[in-house]
Amino acid sequence: MRFELDADQLDFAASLESLLSSADTVKVARAWADGDHRPGLRLGARLAELGVTSLAAEPVFLAVAFERLGYHAVPGPWVESVAYLGREEGIATVSVPPHVPYALDADVADEVYVGDTLATGIGALHTSVDRTRRLFEVTGEGAVDRAAFDRAVLATSAQLLGAGERLLSDSVAYVQQRRQFGREIGSYQAIKHALADVRIALDFARPLVFGAALGEVSVSAAKVGAGDAAYLASRTGLQVHGAIGYTAELDLSLWITKVRALVGAWGTPSWHRARLLQELGAS
Repeated sequence: MRFELDADQLDFAASLESLLSSADTVKVARAWADGDHRPGLRLGARLAELGVTSLAAEPVFLAVAFERLGYHAVPGPWVESVAYLGREEGIATVSVPPHVPYALDADVADEVYVGDTLATGIGALHTSVDRTRRLFEVTGEGAVDRAAFDRAVLATSAQLLGAGERLLSDSVAYVQQRRQFGREIGSYQAIKHALADVRIALDFARPLVFGAALGEVSVSAAKVGAGDAAYLASRTGLQVHGAIGYTAELDLSLWITKVRALVGAWGTPSWHRARLLQELGAS
């Protein structure tokens, strides 16, 4: 499948990239993880001015936006507020049991839902491997909007694709600078092959994500493909960075931990594989 963005979509992507590349999103994400939401909320307001909060009915633009959010590790309940709930103003978050048992960033949301109904209470905070993801227990009952659920899966898949691209970009830059035994480590065939495998995986995942945005591919296929590619990018990035890759101080850790969290968000890989098999009519 071949998919190319049109002129409007390319302009939108360029506008987002211009904003996010100058916003020091690493600093924003680290502040969010430490409980300081002010920089993230200011960035969120600027993203809303670009129309990011008005994309629930525009799945291709939604995928474009969330790929950029993933590439820049923008924190906050964007999937929940924009993709699932379709909130154009303010911030909302949601729990959709059993696949989304906790409400992300309920402490900063104006409204918290369980499915399609306002939550009756907010409970304990649970930690995530991704420190920017603050997960809260919520009480209440509500129905699941299947179309909204699939939009959220699409947005999460696009985030994974963007995070994978960032991990690959930073890994390529690192191996071109790091020297060992008198030469850049990127000149070694084993590292070239490992990074090439990531490039191929991401290139195969991209048409699945945008095919799902067009309604031509199952969102479960997009989630599995993007999740597998991003996870490979995270593992490879960790390997080529060596011991420094394990440190939280390295910015790469923001994307490594985000990928690990998003792979299981809005449906686990095994659930989406089973759903895909069912859609394909497998017995």
